[in-house]
Amino acid sequence: MKFFVDTADTKDIAELYETGLLDGVTTNPSLIAKSGRSFLEVVAEICKLVPGPVSAEVVALDHATMMREAEVLRKIADNVAVKVPLTIDGLKTCKALSDDGTKVNVTLCFSANQALLAAKAGAAFISPFVGRHDDNGFDGMELIADIRLIYDNYAFDTEILVASVRHPVHVLESAKIGADVMTAPPAVIKSLFNHVLTEKGIAGFMADWAKTGQSIL
Repeated sequence: MKFFVDTADTKDIAELYETGLLDGVTTNPSLIAKSGRSFLEVVAEICKLVPGPVSAEVVALDHATMMREAEVLRKIADNVAVKVPLTIDGLKTCKALSDDGTKVNVTLCFSANQALLAAKAGAAFISPFVGRHDDNGFDGMELIADIRLIYDNYAFDTEILVASVRHPVHVLESAKIGADVMTAPPAVIKSLFNHVLTEKGIAGFMADWAKTGQSIL
């Protein structure tokens, strides 16, 4: 499974990239607004930090304006993936951009039927929002399983990018189902390291080492 981080904080991105875990980045208008910085400036900086796909989202709602915005975004760097909403105009934009060789991330997916449409439109990534799905009384993991089944049935190339990841269980279950990518906030990715037995083990080793009075350096 590929790991993307869902943030516009370049310090967090740089730190995670150094671990070797990071394969890409996703952003959205809300995350960019939270950064308080210029949208184009932030995306350009992220693209220099991470060689993998960096999703940058259009904000227009009509196809023609989406295409004009996408033209600006994909000129930022070769690794920009243009992010569009799962609407008729968004899928028209996805089709046009995909046919032109641009990677497209179709976002705000909440049903397997929507995911099927995105794949047929040539999306490189489909972003089902599992956390928001759970929040509204649905089963986010069931959605991922349904999409995986449909994509495998027809050998679609579209990668399932699990979004709105809230906790490590979302990551684990997505991996078990066979999702291609997951994107999560930095705090969720860092929490994957945590286990009480690892912490106890390190404490025990350090205590025993201290008793030897030795130093490696």
